[in-house]
Amino acid sequence: MSRRTSLFLLAFGVWSWIIWITFAKNLWDSDRAWAADGSPTAYFIVHAVLTVVSFVLGTIIGVLGLRGLRAKRRESAPAGD
Repeated sequence: MSRRTSLFLLAFGVWSWIIWITFAKNLWDSDRAWAADGSPTAYFIVHAVLTVVSFVLGTIIGVLGLRGLRAKRRESAPAGD
């Protein structure tokens, strides 16, 4: 994998965490997330699942980018190190 692709994947993973943390905070504070009795609504449950899946995928993609960068670094290291 190229360095450019690895950087893109790593940046995507970081970006995903930034975006979805913000979304999760907004979801928690949303009036649509909670019923009058304090229980979570279907809106909350669906979006919470979406958020968790996005965290997992963002993490996997970011780790792939990080591994790609580390592999490139090892390839370019002088022999004998």
